[in-house]
Amino acid sequence: MENTSRRHFLKTSSLLLGMPVIPMLAPKKPLLSFSTLGCPAWSFDKIIQCAVDNGYQGLEIRGILGELNLPKIPMFSPENLASTRRQVADAGLKIINLGSSANMHFIEASKRKTNLEEAKKFIELAQGLNCPFIRVFPNDLPKDQDEAKTIDAMIQSLRELGDFSQGSGVRVLLESHGKVIQSDMLLHIMQSVNHPQVGLVWDFFNMWSITKEAPATVYKSLQKYILHTHIKDANLQESGEEYTLIGQGNAPLKEALHALKKGGYEGYYSFEWEKLWHPEIQDPSIAIPHYAKNFSKFWS
Repeated sequence: MENTSRRHFLKTSSLLLGMPVIPMLAPKKPLLSFSTLGCPAWSFDKIIQCAVDNGYQGLEIRGILGELNLPKIPMFSPENLASTRRQVADAGLKIINLGSSANMHFIEASKRKTNLEEAKKFIELAQGLNCPFIRVFPNDLPKDQDEAKTIDAMIQSLRELGDFSQGSGVRVLLESHGKVIQSDMLLHIMQSVNHPQVGLVWDFFNMWSITKEAPATVYKSLQKYILHTHIKDANLQESGEEYTLIGQGNAPLKEALHALKKGGYEGYYSFEWEKLWHPEIQDPSIAIPHYAKNFSKFWS
């Protein structure tokens, strides 16, 4: 019996040795960035240093020292653009997204024009920074406007920006934000725009906190269009959101991250710490390192 077992083992081993080796692929390391919305009092030098010290790969620029109109900031002027780009590259970082305040919901001609002009300036700046994305807002469904006409205005504006960005290397991303946070509405907008230069920033919390749609279901529906993400955590209270460090809230963080990972998402997981709008939350010197240190626990 012992000899029979040994012969069986040797025969099986020789067969296995003849089989091709299939490598065990380790999960790809996630790309991390953070939005400067979370550190409104920091200089650009301090932002860069924090990113390097905490192992970030990217930066999302939403403002510097409280100034949100990025083209007005001296470091982003035409004469300083090359040195700013070099500073970022020398630090081993990439500017992944420029967050504009442009709103796509206006029907009135002058307001629509003003917001489109802002977005176009951001596209031009992003091109100069070798930045692949700019963010725009949907953002509202005004009660004094017909909803179908508002949605159509968003579609037409996004098409115009998509055409403007052709050949720039920059894509225009609509964020799930404001009152446009239903997955079916966002899907309708994206399918109607149908432009290779236009996609989505998925902020799963903005959606879930209102709609309670499961992140996995949302991602399955919108996956084709999601090119960038905003990640945050919070506890929902009757009085509103109470933002927390990741893992300390009751948002479905793990479900959202698992959906992205399982779906093969290869973009940045950008930490959006809304310090500019909520000065009472933790200091960025705590929150930004915490995100980088703890993200993999939830992503994995």
